[in-house]
Amino acid sequence: MDQGFFLLFATVAVITALTVVVARNPVHSALALMACFLQISAVFVLLEAPFLAVIQIFVYVGAIMVLFLFVIMMIDVREAVLQRFVPGGNLPALVLLFLLGVEMLVLVLWSDRFSVMEPAATAGGDQVRQLSTTLFADYLLPFEVASVILLAALVGAIVLARKEQG
Repeated sequence: MDQGFFLLFATVAVITALTVVVARNPVHSALALMACFLQISAVFVLLEAPFLAVIQIFVYVGAIMVLFLFVIMMIDVREAVLQRFVPGGNLPALVLLFLLGVEMLVLVLWSDRFSVMEPAATAGGDQVRQLSTTLFADYLLPFEVASVILLAALVGAIVLARKEQG
């Protein structure tokens, strides 16, 4: 059962990662990247690592996606969509993509690790409690400084993205 869910989440993660690269609209790429991050978070849940799953959602889906969306807002999306990065370079990239996909499929099918899948760590809520106590007791000042720096970056991005008044 776990193997089936893992293969489902991994397949959807690969498909959404390919959509990030193939999509012509940058907003569609950003949404596909968010879906890929959520699939990776689901894989962490299957590996019984709920802390990593939550961190994956908070850091990548929350913070990194906000940063990407600010960048998309700041650039001229219509002009960027019309430009191609590597003209005529699609065929070698597709061949390489196909070869890497076949290699991944062969490695997954030949591997014996799926039949004997054990959780990487069998920890309860004690490790998460210890980590949160350490983070908010011993490292409270660096944690708050990082949050203030992120807030300043967010305000700066809003100021830069705002149109000039006048």
